[in-house]
Amino acid sequence: MSKRAYGQFCGLAHALELVGERWALLIVRDLLVGPKRFTDLRRGLPRIPTNVLATRLKELEHAAVVRRRVLPRPAGSVVYELTEHGAGLEPAVFALGRWGIQTLGEPGPGDLLTVDSLIIALRAMFDPEPARGLRVSYQLRMGEVVVHALIDDGALEVGRGELATADLGIETSAAMPRLLTGELDPATAVAEGVVRLTGPTDLLARFLELFHIPPTPKDTGATADLSR
Repeated sequence: MSKRAYGQFCGLAHALELVGERWALLIVRDLLVGPKRFTDLRRGLPRIPTNVLATRLKELEHAAVVRRRVLPRPAGSVVYELTEHGAGLEPAVFALGRWGIQTLGEPGPGDLLTVDSLIIALRAMFDPEPARGLRVSYQLRMGEVVVHALIDDGALEVGRGELATADLGIETSAAMPRLLTGELDPATAVAEGVVRLTGPTDLLARFLELFHIPPTPKDTGATADLSR
């Protein structure tokens, strides 16, 4: 299978040759949540043309990033899943997600949020250190997307859907990136109604200790002196 090449003996260039095509890393992102059928991937990436999805999957298979597997009977469906080599992309996907959310801003009129993208975002932003010895659960609703998070002594489990026993329910939308970077104070967000809570309000501050993003570095405009 032909592929674009940068012509550089460089690990980054080689990685981009394997997973740098449009949609490829978003396919990897969704498969980091778990194996999926072709129709599941299509549903999670509704704007990818069917032929492009098929092509990307073939390319990722060829690169040993993705493999196909037939589920046992009675399902018998073919699913796509990450290989061990492909799963090694998790730290890079998480790091890119954390970097991108710093300047994400508010969603545009046609921007979509999916369950898988929110699950990966929570996993990427989780800080296990303040979670040591802690047991707490959250339900997060952003528009029509609902996920839940269970924290147990530094371990995180994120799943799709509601959690009736959640210690705190959080409902918000565009304000979440600003909360996660510390740009928006949680008390202000609640007072202004951009965040709605079901449960003890102090657990919102704890949530932001557990899931957070470093603020965007400010450009000081300084120029390095290369003459020394």
